[in-house]
Amino acid sequence: IKVYMNKKIAILGSTGSIGKTTLNSISSDKRFKVQILAANKNAKKLLEQAISFNVKDVFIQDLKIYNIYKIKFKKKKIRLHHDLKNINIILKKKIDFCINAISGIDGLEPTLKIIPFTKNILISNKESLICGWHLIKKKLLFHKTNFIPIDSEHFSIWKLIKYENQNLIEKIILTASGGPFLKINQKKIFNIKPNLALKHPNWKMGKKISIDSATLMNKVFEVIEAKNIFGVDYKKISILTHPKSYLHAIIKFKNGMVKLLIHEPDMKIPIFNSIYQTNNRFMKTNNLDLSILNNLNLKEVDIKKFFLVKLLNKLPKNSSLFETVLVTINDHLVYKFLEKKINFKDLMKLIYKYSNLKEFQKYKKISPKNVDEIYNLRNYVSLKLDTLGI
Repeated sequence: IKVYMNKKIAILGSTGSIGKTTLNSISSDKRFKVQILAANKNAKKLLEQAISFNVKDVFIQDLKIYNIYKIKFKKKKIRLHHDLKNINIILKKKIDFCINAISGIDGLEPTLKIIPFTKNILISNKESLICGWHLIKKKLLFHKTNFIPIDSEHFSIWKLIKYENQNLIEKIILTASGGPFLKINQKKIFNIKPNLALKHPNWKMGKKISIDSATLMNKVFEVIEAKNIFGVDYKKISILTHPKSYLHAIIKFKNGMVKLLIHEPDMKIPIFNSIYQTNNRFMKTNNLDLSILNNLNLKEVDIKKFFLVKLLNKLPKNSSLFETVLVTINDHLVYKFLEKKINFKDLMKLIYKYSNLKEFQKYKKISPKNVDEIYNLRNYVSLKLDTLGI
């Protein structure tokens, strides 16, 4: 019998929703020691977390915020670091878990830096898995670090196929809630204001991911992630809309079996079950909702309304720098929409239009060699979009 105690954990992006959910999941478990917390700018929340969980080493990515707060942290006998460059000084041997909940492409470099120092890395950072999976996988193998995806869809796939022969997989089906506009008329959807686009019916999420859910761009990204993580072709992955977000993944096998994974739309469930894989620890959840089970309401995606899903037909078979182009274009335009500089119709049309620019197509044939190459391309694409007046 394995003794499950004295587990050390690091949480990158601790002040965001995933980070806070993780801390809540382990807050009553004295067997966990939070070794490192990291945030981008939210120093006040970071300090509060560090005091609450008795964490002595914390990181702030934003240099300006770091300079403002380093004395305040020192007075509390907490060591504030600027980035993860000196992680090897803090961690002398591998910790048990690292949660990477940093948002955006900026989450890639911390992922690569922390992999050598953790036995298990749990990642919810979409962009790093989309743009840098080629680099992440190489490092995971070299350092013998176990990887668990904790986005609900990919965690569900991982759970469903964990003990299966992956050659038997015929189809992986992801579900999409359709966001707040699933039932809205196609003509009306294009005049939507940001405040309405942010009202996701099932999940409590940040602004960026909420808009991606409204355009269904998040499902485009999740298909790319699934292709990368599970090593399957795009033709084996599809999307069905499911308004209640109760069913997260379906796997159809070549032997006639079909497996489904259902859980409430609460990120605590995949996080909890990723951390407590080998331990008899329980969490209280609601009873099965038979009204949803009896009416899953699964449907093909309305391509006319959510036409960004068509981008999946234009993606290269192998991981490339084009995924960085796609992520950067989407990021750039989503923030323009949130700033009310473009409308919802333009948001969707411009993502599709700029993703198909001829000068970006060459990146479909180039595989990323290092993180600098990805970051430099992101900066280049952003500048290019600025020259286009967007």
